[in-house]
Amino acid sequence: MTQLPALTQAESEVIDRYLEVVDLLGRVNPAVPGDTYRSLRAAQAIVGRAAELRDALTLMHQRGETELHAATLARALRALDGERRTARVTVPPGHGS
Repeated sequence: MTQLPALTQAESEVIDRYLEVVDLLGRVNPAVPGDTYRSLRAAQAIVGRAAELRDALTLMHQRGETELHAATLARALRALDGERRTARVTVPPGHGS
């Protein structure tokens, strides 16, 4: 397992909220089998989580944190299983097409 890099509290908040939104989008993904009620509940929750993500980014900006340190944040995403979690948002490969 990759070790989580040192992050500011604001960066941690952004990563956590981002992954929550990604997880919900993965549950809504119409290219993945599932029931509509589960997708509906996830879609409803996305609104609140997206607002929390927006608020975390707003706070960073207001504090003068004008740059996202992509390399560090990518390491944090990898440490938190972000590659697997974000893969659930994509269209699965077609079989025989």
